[in-house]
Amino acid sequence: MALMLNGMGVSRGIALGPVYILHRNQHEIVEQKIDKKNIAKEVKRFKSAHSTAKKQLQKIRSDIPAESPDDISTFIETHLLMLDDAMMSASPIEIIKQNQCNAEWALKLQRDAIVKVFESMDDPYIATRKDDVKHVFNHIMEALISRGKTRAVDASEKWKDRIVIADDLTPADTMIMQHAGVAGFVTEMGGPLSHTAILARSLNIPAIVGLNDARQYLKRGESLVIDGESGLVLAEADELLIDHFHKRQRELRRKTKELGKLNDAKSRAKSGEKITLLANIEVEDDLKRLRKINASGVGLYRTEFLYLRENRVPDEEEHYKTYVRVIRALRGAPLTIRTVDLGADKEIDTVNAGPLAHNPAMGLRGIRLCLHDPSIIVPQLRAILRASAKGPIKIMFPMLTTISELLQAKHLLETTKESMRAKGFKFDEKIPVGGMIEVPAAAISASHFAEHLDFLSIGTNDLIQYTLAIDRIDDQVNYLYDPLNPAVLTLIKMVIDAGIRHKIPVTMCGEMAGNPNYTRVLLGLGLREFSMPPNSILEIKSVLRQTRLSNVRRPALGFLHCTEKDKQATLLAKINS
Repeated sequence: MALMLNGMGVSRGIALGPVYILHRNQHEIVEQKIDKKNIAKEVKRFKSAHSTAKKQLQKIRSDIPAESPDDISTFIETHLLMLDDAMMSASPIEIIKQNQCNAEWALKLQRDAIVKVFESMDDPYIATRKDDVKHVFNHIMEALISRGKTRAVDASEKWKDRIVIADDLTPADTMIMQHAGVAGFVTEMGGPLSHTAILARSLNIPAIVGLNDARQYLKRGESLVIDGESGLVLAEADELLIDHFHKRQRELRRKTKELGKLNDAKSRAKSGEKITLLANIEVEDDLKRLRKINASGVGLYRTEFLYLRENRVPDEEEHYKTYVRVIRALRGAPLTIRTVDLGADKEIDTVNAGPLAHNPAMGLRGIRLCLHDPSIIVPQLRAILRASAKGPIKIMFPMLTTISELLQAKHLLETTKESMRAKGFKFDEKIPVGGMIEVPAAAISASHFAEHLDFLSIGTNDLIQYTLAIDRIDDQVNYLYDPLNPAVLTLIKMVIDAGIRHKIPVTMCGEMAGNPNYTRVLLGLGLREFSMPPNSILEIKSVLRQTRLSNVRRPALGFLHCTEKDKQATLLAKINS
């Protein structure tokens, strides 16, 4: 009899194959007191383990084939940088000395402290980086417990054509398994923004995450089917079902091959209207993927990484050199830079945002923090202005709530311009200024914001959670996270209509923009500019090229009054048919 389970589908595709259960060493770490005379020896043990872990990751990095996706090397490089950080290389040594404890216990205390900080962060992308912290610490821990011996990585036939079931996977695991020919992944932990999910999408490996206790329900060797879109896991299916999924698998492969032909195709609807497809980027490596799919430019450059990477406010030159490299890589395509969105949940040592807020998502963050302490943003504004002399740049302020905030931000920009003129710097005097509409109050007042801005950009990730009063990374309430909720769509339409009335562009840069299920709904509501992860662009382009805008306007408006889930599903199926 077939067993059906459901997790969170994070990488589309169908995988069929036998189960491989991955069990990690579950070490019980206990505190041991160390005599003062043995502290130096314990420190030496830790340093040796740290060195071993670093050599293992360096070996994995050197073995990455040149044709591998950039995400692989980025994650491995990130883990190596984290290893070199004082919080992982020096802090455990201080704990050993202060507590006179064994290295394992010191490492555990430091790991738990850092993970706790990450878990308190509201931003889902940053919060899920706790997985990277755990994995880097585990590299050191395994080296400690194995007395520094290098653990051989077996990439043999044991993973080929199999579906791996694990608690979680490291980037190194994922890379090794992909090259061994793994069919798919199911993990008990993780979410859509976890590294496992990101890498699985990049590598086109069907993957499901967040399936609690999967290893208790599934047995090694039994046949399994997983659907990486719906999150369906089916064990011991009959021949009829297996045949059905084999057909779906072949169809998906055919569609993927067809999408590759759209690299150079124009982004137009079937009825001829031009639709702008832009990319969201966070690090410079994202630009490599951008060139492969010929996006129209960058609609959202998240700049927090520049601050978080060094745990400080970057100086003007660091900003400027980074932006110029991005401009050159874009070769004339426009670049929209979102000014830094730090806050109480994404602190750096050199910025005092006050005590950790009870609800960081609604605390001193984004433009609020920058107006509170202009030293955070002024070097960035100066660098953006200087870089605007090298290529087309737009400035976008995040987390706008009131017109007063916007006017203060624009005044700060004008003051910065005056200072730049006085020193003889050249810059784009008419650099476009836009605002992120991600707070319901701003969406309702979009027409007022449009009077003072050159463009608007809808950030659906926060707009949805603020509108529905939910934390989208809270497992207990994320079932309420619904992009098609009439209240959400009404706010989105208000922003689009405000742009149309004031004749300024409106872009959407949240996750909703990169989901092909919603493309026609958004087109029907009047959206003409989409910004999304680079990997989503070809699929959205494909939907556009099969869509007549006159056919989707009326059904899209129907969603504004649709309050029942089953009717939503029916409408969605109809508009996408």
